[in-house]
Parts: sequence; C-alpha cells; structure tokens
Amino acid sequence: MIQAQFERDQAGVIHYFGLTGHADAGPYGSDIVCAAVSAVAIGAVNGIEQIAAVKPQVTADSVNGGHLECRLPGHLNNEQAKTTQVILATLLLSLESIAADYSDYVTIKK
Repeated sequence: MIQAQFERDQAGVIHYFGLTGHADAGPYGSDIVCAAVSAVAIGAVNGIEQIAAVKPQVTADSVNGGHLECRLPGHLNNEQAKTTQVILATLLLSLESIAADYSDYVTIKK
C-alpha cells in the first residue's frame, strides 16, 4: 500500500509531503495505481522546481522506488509561496481522487 503524508504549519501551509510503499495493484510495470501516484508526485516536484523556481529538499529511492519525500525550504518570497501551495494543494487533490477510487492501495494522512 502507498501511504501519503502531508505536513502543514500552524497557518495551514503545506511544507512537506512524503510517499512510501508500493501499491501492488498489478504486475510490476503494469501497476496503474503506482503509475498514477508516481506521475502526480514527480510532476509536483518538477513544478515546484521549474514553475515556482524553488529548490526543495527531495529524498527518493531511485533504485527500488517506493519512497519520495519533498520538503520546502524555510524562506520563500510571496510568489514562490503562492505557487508552491497551488502545486501542493493540486497534488493532494489528485492523490485524494486516486485514493477514492483505489482505497485498497492508497492512504493519505493530512
């Protein structure tokens, strides 16, 4: 099962997300749940880096998969802060949609 975790500060700003585990919803290379989660998560990290021009702290297991963490740096300008929050809120909505359809394979802790 893929477990997603989001952390917010006291103001409700998302500053971290982490994904661990494997969906095991199909054979390796044909697992649509894993592919969907991976696509939206990697897209979010790429968006933070390219669109928001922010270098987050990213930890990933590129050999075995099943692990991705992304933490925003402490100091962002207003535009970067707004853009990263839109990207991370969209990631959360996308994961919630996937989890709604595939609850046996994805859980989210907010």
